Amino acid sequence: MCSHRFSCPAADSGAPHIVAAHPEQGWSLRCDGAIVFDDTGELLPDGRVVAPHRGPAGRLVMAA
Repeated sequence: MCSHRFSCPAADSGAPHIVAAHPEQGWSLRCDGAIVFDDTGELLPDGRVVAPHRGPAGRLVMAA
């Protein structure tokens, strides 16, 4: 699954790269087997779920 020489870098290192992207469906597959979603959530290869980590919403500006 992965083209890294020995093994994939740890998921938290930022080094795993996208091997299959499906932006029309809102997800991508990384070389370490994790599925990352457009809302910043993740499904890890061992079945654990990483909840979306969004920043605080700012004030909405309305046009007059």
